[in-house]
Amino acid sequence: MQTASTNICEGMDHSQELSEFKHGTVIGCHLCNKSIREMSLLLSIPQSTVSGIITKWKQLGTTATQPPSGRLRKMTERGQLPIV
Repeated sequence: MQTASTNICEGMDHSQELSEFKHGTVIGCHLCNKSIREMSLLLSIPQSTVSGIITKWKQLGTTATQPPSGRLRKMTERGQLPIV
């Protein structure tokens, strides 16, 4: 039998991003006046993630993943010399 503490993020791995479909579902639920808690329980994702998706959508008008800020590295990890 599983407890609530082991089942908290069943539908999402920590290193995995949500699909565009789930992002759209969150926005659709928000437009239908569902609460963050209801959306979280319905989609099995944390409330903080739901809140972040809604905030991002309100600020940028999109839920697409944005490119990282700042200058990219000139040298890759593979090109660096190992420290002996």
